Amino acid sequence: MSPTDASTDAVSAASTDVGTGACPDVGEDSAAQGIGRGTDNEDTLNLRLPDELVVLFEEERSGADAMTADAAARHGQRSWSDGTTPRASRTPGGDDLLDGVADWGPILTPAGVFQLVPVRVERDLALICRWMNDPAVAAFWELAGHQNVTEDHLRPQLVGDGRSFPCLGVLDGSPMSYWEIYRADLDRLARHYPVRPHDTGIHLLIGAVADRGRGLGSTLLRAVADLVLDRRPACARVIAEPDLRNIPSVTAFLSAGFRFSAEVDLPAKRAALMIRERSLRDLL
Repeated sequence: MSPTDASTDAVSAASTDVGTGACPDVGEDSAAQGIGRGTDNEDTLNLRLPDELVVLFEEERSGADAMTADAAARHGQRSWSDGTTPRASRTPGGDDLLDGVADWGPILTPAGVFQLVPVRVERDLALICRWMNDPAVAAFWELAGHQNVTEDHLRPQLVGDGRSFPCLGVLDGSPMSYWEIYRADLDRLARHYPVRPHDTGIHLLIGAVADRGRGLGSTLLRAVADLVLDRRPACARVIAEPDLRNIPSVTAFLSAGFRFSAEVDLPAKRAALMIRERSLRDLL
């Protein structure tokens, strides 16, 4: 299941829970201490956005994409690997269930210029595997071990139908976190709470120990949750489900503008259902 214990403000906060899941299950247990993990392609509904809505959302988003790209360029946002601005094609599966995460572009945050960069296994596997073997992360994500363990978690998302999208979080040009953006309404998590269409979940883990325990996780959680709401017009809520025992993770979500909604019994944990609502984003 996926880790959803986002301890961004404590050692156990190596990761944050914003999803559910284990490997491909984005909704069940993604809170293992990060912000969640993958989605489940077998036990979720096989839904997709109507083509006409996808086109409409593309038009509404195009202007904002250009503005954020220009802002990042002014701040010198570069790729850590080849000196170019990170950019990637849409999900291999073809169906754009998440409104083009790969094209959301960089954003300015209080911590610096931040961008979600689509995972490339050949480039990123060793780094993500190292993070997964950190004891503070492994306690919740449960993906410690050889690189093939991490790869088996990433591949189903990369070749799936696009309901879960794995990314590196790149801050001021350096990869420092792992994220999964997923369709909570199409995930196993939807069985455990009053779901709404287009609910979007987040899983996060902060990679470096030096980046934990100083509020960075909360800052990025707020920024990414708002990015989801900005780029996904049909989405009214961003969902997370950290382990209820992971107080630093729950605290990080509260600091990021999420509200505690309920305690939820998931197969691998008792989770705190955290919600950030579009209607309350300017109040929390």
